[in-house]
Amino acid sequence: MKKYPKEKIYNKLVRDRIPEIIEQDGIIAETKILSNDEFLSSLKKKILEEGKEFVEAVEEIEVKKEMADILEILYSFAEERGISLDEVESIRKERAEKRGRFKERIFLIGTKEKN
Repeated sequence: MKKYPKEKIYNKLVRDRIPEIIEQDGIIAETKILSNDEFLSSLKKKILEEGKEFVEAVEEIEVKKEMADILEILYSFAEERGISLDEVESIRKERAEKRGRFKERIFLIGTKEKN
C-alpha cells in the first residue's frame, strides 16, 4: 500500500488508471473529465513535467520510463488532434535530411559576422 498525504492538490493530467490505483489504497481520488481544449493544454504541460523528470533521471530504467511517458503523451496528442504519426515520421525524416540529426554532437557556442 502506497502512503498518501491526508489531503493534497495535484491539478494535473494523469493516466487513465491512476484514480483506480489510488482508490485501491483506500484514498478518495477527486477527478474531472477535461474538455478538448483543456486536455490539449494539459498534455502540453504534462510533456514539460515528463521532460523535467527525463532530464533528472539517472538510472537507465528511469530514463526508459520517462521516454515511454513522453511517447505516450505524444501519441495522445496526435490522436486527439487527428495527426498521423506516419506524417510526423515523414516530417522528422525530411528535417533530418535537410538540417541533419544530432549524431555528431555539435554544440553551437555562438555566431558573429564575418569581416
